[in-house]
Amino acid sequence: DPGGLLEASVAVAATFLPSDAVVVTTNGQIAESKSTFKAAPEFYLRRGGSDPLRKLPDAVKTVPLIVLVNEGSASASEIVAGALQDHHRAVVMGAQTFGKGSVQTVRQLSPETALKITTARYYTPSGKSIQAKGIVPDVMLDETAEGNLFGALRVREADLEKHLQSGQGAEAKDAAREKAREDARKKLEDESAKNTTTPPKPLPEFGSNEDFQLAQALNRLKGKPVLMSKTMSERKAEVETN
Repeated sequence: DPGGLLEASVAVAATFLPSDAVVVTTNGQIAESKSTFKAAPEFYLRRGGSDPLRKLPDAVKTVPLIVLVNEGSASASEIVAGALQDHHRAVVMGAQTFGKGSVQTVRQLSPETALKITTARYYTPSGKSIQAKGIVPDVMLDETAEGNLFGALRVREADLEKHLQSGQGAEAKDAAREKAREDARKKLEDESAKNTTTPPKPLPEFGSNEDFQLAQALNRLKGKPVLMSKTMSERKAEVETN
């Protein structure tokens, strides 16, 4: 999920969180950039709209919940995952998310022109910056049973040149990620050098019977063993140490 509207992310989180629980905060250099968004209608409803959550059964507040994320989960989806994780409402499984935790504001310059500028960062309820860090899952998973060989080649916010930093200290270099990226590059080069006509095996469709991560999430809900990623678990330990 590449993201969406802030109000939508607050509404999704509010579906599963207790009333008035903090979903996300913003903080920047000026007073108007400091805000707190809670699990309450005034934070996700547009003026005059009816509350779509009002008629939901009480069971949604307690039903066991797992959130699947990967390197492409960004912005609004990271807000939801971070809120549910911090409130211990859900188990987050998958790969570390993209890390798009900056707030953009549109300033009208004239009737025909406007300027979009970055004005603040998003923070999870516990105060962790999403920007350039993303959400680290509780349980790290590969994309397939065979592993996640080329996942290290995917670009995250922290990989972008001159990206906005997290605002919570200097960024530590993820040595395990760099090693995985180099290994993936070499593997890709070796396969390309073979000049094989066999196309690479496509990743399974999300939600299909071949969706490995979904299968592990269902195993977790059923109390069955989960096949965690050894490489990604090692990276998680290093990220948390730094």
